[in-house]
Amino acid sequence: MGKQKSPRRLNDNEASATLKALRISPQKLNLIAEMIRGRDVVEALDLLSFSSKRASKSVYKLLTSAVSNAENNHGLDLDSLVVAEAFVGKGLVMKRFHARARGRGARILKPFSRMEIIVRQQEVSA
Repeated sequence: MGKQKSPRRLNDNEASATLKALRISPQKLNLIAEMIRGRDVVEALDLLSFSSKRASKSVYKLLTSAVSNAENNHGLDLDSLVVAEAFVGKGLVMKRFHARARGRGARILKPFSRMEIIVRQQEVSA
């Protein structure tokens, strides 16, 4: 018997990839997501490869993974792919302690983020 397969939550012309536990704050990662959101995949990959942001290499790998998922798993055309959605969420937060003067302590927060990219095949209009 077994468990039934859950229905696909994306459309047939969409594919996604998820990055979990990236050690950067969601606020910084969202700047990179804004940079690529709504752009053509080739243009977004170019932007990420020449970006000076630290997390752009990880987002580049994530976008490459989403494109590979679109091609291999769903048979979508690579030339007409667009970054439909790129959203960032909070992950866990590591809490650390930094010793300060006169016996005090300061809390250091080291946040993690998660990111999902959804690529969509655009309809070619003649």
